[in-house]
Amino acid sequence: MISKTDLPDTIPVFPLPGALLLPRSRLPLHLFEPRFLAMLDDVLKTSSRLIGMVQPYEAADGGNRLHAIGCAGKVTAFSETDDGRYMITLAGASRFRVIEEVEGFAPYRRCKVAWQGFEHDLGPVEKDPGFDRPVFMDALGRYLTEAGLSTDWESLGEAEDELLINSLSMLCPFEPEDKQALLEAPSLTTRRETLMTLIEYSLRGGSSEEVMQ
Repeated sequence: MISKTDLPDTIPVFPLPGALLLPRSRLPLHLFEPRFLAMLDDVLKTSSRLIGMVQPYEAADGGNRLHAIGCAGKVTAFSETDDGRYMITLAGASRFRVIEEVEGFAPYRRCKVAWQGFEHDLGPVEKDPGFDRPVFMDALGRYLTEAGLSTDWESLGEAEDELLINSLSMLCPFEPEDKQALLEAPSLTTRRETLMTLIEYSLRGGSSEEVMQ
């Protein structure tokens, strides 16, 4: 378990469109680009082993920018393939706010970050008292069918609220801006409501742009 004192002021960031990491969730990643292999090598030398996952976006001037809020994960497992690639697992620790990018000689991006405002990310599992699971699961079933996706319904039915909602938020093929909205949700209830909205709009044939306006 990571404590508040383990959170550094500067972390390396992995700007991967559509990849969402949430606190207390796990994200498998495949690293093969030299800059990210260098990042992993440096991260494994630190005590926190944290990598920040951030959604990038193209600014009006054509530049590649980072969203203001991301989520840091601790490298908890890694293995090397025969051709020099790495499979790693990040365990979601806490969200953060990007203060500024840090210039330097590293081939990957690093950011100065602030952890204030996300203290409950380091706390116990969240609950969602108003969660109507039968209604949600019905909508989810129709969404997965229309999207041509399959799932382990028995595992979903047994999953606790946070595991269910966060796992679906991470795995469903929503647009990067939708994933950002799920990340920034201030509570599990808000995330579930956002997730339900995205599912309902998809079922009605609405675009993600309509949802987020």
